[in-house]
Amino acid sequence: MHLAPDFPDDQTMRQLMELLHEEIGLPERKTIRLDTAINLDLGCDGADARHLMEAVEERFTIELIDYDAYRYFQPEGFDVFQKRRAKGRANKMPLTIGMLYKAIKAQRWDTREVEEA
Repeated sequence: MHLAPDFPDDQTMRQLMELLHEEIGLPERKTIRLDTAINLDLGCDGADARHLMEAVEERFTIELIDYDAYRYFQPEGFDVFQKRRAKGRANKMPLTIGMLYKAIKAQRWDTREVEEA
């Protein structure tokens, strides 16, 4: 794994990268940046995404104030009720490593805050 030159190197980021490696794996030959999207660039979705976010919430004790999985990930499996709730949310927003890092540092997921550049 190659990290971008401006990638943060602190304990929080090292723990986050370890968790990402454990939960979804990280590509060996791709440069990882803060704007690397775990859903769009790394292919994390469905059950893997749910497990990852549960692990982030538990390991870093962050409060998921208004986190909406449908905003970033496709639902796992097929469920008529999930499809109805997810209607109109086909275009997924990137969920980046930087967003996770920002939420962990703040110890809460506030969508407006974490999605700010």
